[in-house]
Amino acid sequence: MRITDVVEITKPIASPIRNAYIDFSKMTASLVAVVTDVIKDGRRVVGYGFNSNGRYGQGGLIRERFRDRILQADPDGVLDSSGGNLDPHRLWDAMMANEKPGGHGERSVAVGTLDMAIWDATAKIAGQPLFRMLAEINGARANPRVFVYAAGGYYYPGKDLAALRHEMRGYLNRGYNLVKMKIGGASIDEDRRRIDAVLDEIGNDARLAVDANGRFDLETGIAYAKMLRDYPLFWFEEAGDPLDYSLQAALSGFYPGSMATGENLFSHQDARNLLRYGGMRPDRDYLQFDCALSYGLVEYLRTLEVLKQFGWSASRCVPHGGHQMSLNIAAGLGLGGNESYPDLFQPYGGFPDSVTVDNGYITMPELPGIGFEGKSDLISVMRELAE
Repeated sequence: MRITDVVEITKPIASPIRNAYIDFSKMTASLVAVVTDVIKDGRRVVGYGFNSNGRYGQGGLIRERFRDRILQADPDGVLDSSGGNLDPHRLWDAMMANEKPGGHGERSVAVGTLDMAIWDATAKIAGQPLFRMLAEINGARANPRVFVYAAGGYYYPGKDLAALRHEMRGYLNRGYNLVKMKIGGASIDEDRRRIDAVLDEIGNDARLAVDANGRFDLETGIAYAKMLRDYPLFWFEEAGDPLDYSLQAALSGFYPGSMATGENLFSHQDARNLLRYGGMRPDRDYLQFDCALSYGLVEYLRTLEVLKQFGWSASRCVPHGGHQMSLNIAAGLGLGGNESYPDLFQPYGGFPDSVTVDNGYITMPELPGIGFEGKSDLISVMRELAE
């Protein structure tokens, strides 16, 4: 059993939308394939992966550094103890050979993208959905029913309150009961009007979360916290810079409701510092670490161990990214749910074609690997890369 090739292509996922910090007019993503010599059901086993939106494609790092480390590793040294499958942990170690600690910015995305493809291939070789494999590995019971919420409400040229209301109503019509919108990209008064419009539209049919994408300094964050605490929000997300733990801790004194952050923290060490110094409250707050941006599932397992040490439940994790990898982790390891992008970042966002949202939940299909083969528009792009 061998990995015979690793292929990367950088794809555009450009869109005229913007949040409080960036626009997506030149956004890209890396799509990778890990090709093996294993044949299952008449088809070569290929594992696929891609990085989450919001961070650009990592083709340079993948092609110049991490691809070669995978291909040059001792083939027998990256198999599991049975010799009958790949070992994602050993492959992770091979990718990270000769890397200094710290500096988690862009390499964490490159490794996370490849890690996704490796786990996809590993579960396909085993003939199992990844979420069931993860549950077995951890001695747990898989729960194929996963909570999902609809992320949207971006700023968009010419998008008025009527268009924002129409967007949110569309998510409810598709079965979601939690929706999220962006704030911080307009004045506080305009954002208040946008929130009022959405809450008026969804009424008692759904809850609303808001996301500032790290835009606020302490003074602005406090002003928003005082404004937002008058609303029945599900959470107030990423108020300030993700590494400003002091700001996050200070805001918890002004906002008694649930807060959420973590999507821009890329290691278990970063997660540990957030829990040490960020004032996060395990009874109400949410953690949004995204494996595809933070060295992959191998590292995410370490992050979950850190949570346990600090008395946090995995159910407080609702990952960023809206991809099927995190859906499998949620179903296999008992996370609290997953983000979803019903209309954006296609074909990478969303679910397999047979999956629908029912009162805020989806049921994982019984597809080997991550389940990309069940999403027709996505698997057609993937197979162009390596099959």
